[in-house]
Amino acid sequence: MADPFLSSVSRRLRGILPRRWRRDLPVVPVVRLAGPIGMGSPFSRSLTLAGVAPALEKAFGMKGAPAVALLINSPGGAPVQSHLIFKRIRALAQEKDKHVFAFVEDAAASGGYMIACAADEIFADPCSIVGSIGVVTAGFGFNQAIARLGIERRVYTAGERKVTLDPFRPEQPEDIERLDTLLKELHTVFADLVRARRGTALAADDETLFSGEFWLGTQAAGLGLVDGLGDVRSILKARYGEEVVMPLVPTSSFFLRRPGGFSGSLAQAATEGVAAAVEERAMWSRLGL
Repeated sequence: MADPFLSSVSRRLRGILPRRWRRDLPVVPVVRLAGPIGMGSPFSRSLTLAGVAPALEKAFGMKGAPAVALLINSPGGAPVQSHLIFKRIRALAQEKDKHVFAFVEDAAASGGYMIACAADEIFADPCSIVGSIGVVTAGFGFNQAIARLGIERRVYTAGERKVTLDPFRPEQPEDIERLDTLLKELHTVFADLVRARRGTALAADDETLFSGEFWLGTQAAGLGLVDGLGDVRSILKARYGEEVVMPLVPTSSFFLRRPGGFSGSLAQAATEGVAAAVEERAMWSRLGL
């Protein structure tokens, strides 16, 4: 039989101790995944597997935690890094037997939505941007510009296709055909991943879902791209009780993501940072954000 005095002391201590120290409360660690994916610059906030893996390992390794929550805010980016992060989340979820929630902030678009699909349940704000299930590549052609400037382009290669899509020469039909094939194959991988993860929840045809279009959270819920509307606090409190503890597990600082810290000159790093910032701004602007 439990000692009434000890039980009373235990109850009083639970009332005094900070909630994060109490072992009798449910805990759901939270990992925030924010920024474009795979853009390597010391001055830009970028998501890569190397940058987020330690936080994911720590969150999924928390003993007694029934689930892990992901806060996602990304316009997309590199398909490989998106897929690597997706696979790491799924591997940890299966290894540690934990439920995974994803909560969309401003956007989970393109690669950001791929990462969200690693969750067992996805929630969004009514005004979140969700979707953009497609693949894009873009560039510029400078061949006419350098001709006007009287600049002669000299390129020497071993391998007939080594200068595929060279921006300093006119587009070649065979290059465009090859690129189109690659983009379609990438698109198929993305679409298959969404079908496998969302299954019967999807409520629209492939032509609609995989057109590259994006939607508001309310529309995405109707299409089955998300499971409902809500934020991390309201959903987790509804599932695990009002006293659920939600510790934030920080990812590594974006200033340290460059191998070896700040390599090269400060001017070079600053130039890369400006270019990355412009590209990141363009990615958000495409979503109207």
